Amino acid sequence: MITTTTADSVLKSYYLDAVAEQLNKEANPFLAAIEQTTSDVWGKDVRKAAVVGVHGGVGAGTEEGDLPKTGTGGYKQLVSTLKNLYGRIEISDKAVRASRGDEGAFVDLLNAEMEQLLRSSSFNFGRMLFGDGTGKLGTVTTASDDVYTLDSARNFAVGMIVDVVAATGDALASGRTVTAVDYANKKITLSGEELSSAAGASIYMQGSRNLEITGLGAIFSSSETLYGLKRSENAWLNPVTISVGAAITENDVQKAIDYVEETAGSKVNFILCSWGVRRALCEALSAYKQLGSVELAGGTRAVTFNGIPVVADRFCPSGTMYLLNTDDFRLHQLCDWQWLEGENGRILSQVPGKPVYTATLVKYAELLCSRPCGQARLTNITES
Repeated sequence: MITTTTADSVLKSYYLDAVAEQLNKEANPFLAAIEQTTSDVWGKDVRKAAVVGVHGGVGAGTEEGDLPKTGTGGYKQLVSTLKNLYGRIEISDKAVRASRGDEGAFVDLLNAEMEQLLRSSSFNFGRMLFGDGTGKLGTVTTASDDVYTLDSARNFAVGMIVDVVAATGDALASGRTVTAVDYANKKITLSGEELSSAAGASIYMQGSRNLEITGLGAIFSSSETLYGLKRSENAWLNPVTISVGAAITENDVQKAIDYVEETAGSKVNFILCSWGVRRALCEALSAYKQLGSVELAGGTRAVTFNGIPVVADRFCPSGTMYLLNTDDFRLHQLCDWQWLEGENGRILSQVPGKPVYTATLVKYAELLCSRPCGQARLTNITES
């Protein structure tokens, strides 16, 4: 007979490894290319020693002269807090009881819930990789009835639950559901009453404001600090940004790759861009019949630029291309994905006051780039 105890056992023994593998390797090609490690985790923080410049103890000398002096610097400590990442499923008591005598129906029930969890988690974790850690999804330009026009709708999907915060920082609404998305016209529809004062407000992922991982948006931002250090005092914390202002050419990309290798000793091995930029690059390369392709970890196929995979991502800002060295990135984690267990070791727990059981998947992690100066970004590219 199928019970919640049976469900607990199945979630632990069967689904956990499969879900972790898909979220780590198949959810996003960029994430799959980054090493995930438990090293440099100290309590609730990540503390990583980053090498800056070269060692000072090298030089030529005479046969009997003094040996070269060693440098006293060369290291900086990067510090960031582990972020709390969650994913939840819900199963009604009625659904569990209805499938007690039918194992196939019960498996179908769990499969449907896990597929929704994977889809939602992949969407949101992929979005975080390009975010600035604030959880901001977009800015409202105008509002009419329950329809909100935004600066961009790429971070939204039907079913998301969001919070609306005024430009002053005051909360206007929380727990609103996205009921429709018009990507072409940059509009979304939210549940609940109209927010007449929403113009200029920001929309955030529910409860996530300033709590998400440090994504590319933060690394390439103009913020004063990064990983607890001041950019003004540590020039190596500043990645390279070049405005193209026209259709992209092969030379634009190669110059950026050459620049970071020349100035930072970094070798670009992964290119991320928007869909329109990838089309524009393909047009530029196809004229010289230089298009190649490669299969990445997780099974994704990508075109290549001089052997470097070029991956288009829906969350990459329009007109933008990132040229990255994935060896400089680590996803530091306290542990891999785990089910949140109660005091009795149970995964499924009843929601207080409701005939519903819930299970929560959790991971405590943070994304760190140990050499921001070795990364580059091309902006203002004319898309195709």
